[in-house]
Amino acid sequence: MNDKIQQLNELIEITRDGQRFYQHAHDEVKDVRLQALFRDISQNKTELIRALAVKVGANNEQPAEGGTLIGKLRQVYADTKATLASDEEATYVEQLEEAEDRILHAFEEVLKDAEPDIQTLLATQMPTVRANHDRMRSLKQSMQ
Repeated sequence: MNDKIQQLNELIEITRDGQRFYQHAHDEVKDVRLQALFRDISQNKTELIRALAVKVGANNEQPAEGGTLIGKLRQVYADTKATLASDEEATYVEQLEEAEDRILHAFEEVLKDAEPDIQTLLATQMPTVRANHDRMRSLKQSMQ
């Protein structure tokens, strides 16, 4: 597997971490507005994973199917913190915003050194990545 495919698979794994975390948070919170937001962002991530996986497949490689240990640990940490916190929903928002930071930084890192075909793919996806990040950052700030 070449570096390009490895980078794409790492982005798939990090994005899948976020997608799974949003699904989990959706099931944990009671606020229907947050549930709708989490469902929407989870769907965005599913589409992003699909676009990255198509590029990996087009290079005759197997797209990553799992997530990362860091992503799973973040989810467990959020569950534990939410159980102990007085505002469970704010805890999930805070942790999801940190997950968005991780995703955004991963995409920015790959984008700046990527081959032209990968830059093109990521450039088309970056508006959604940034929008999700900004939505969660704004929500986190509004809940503080």
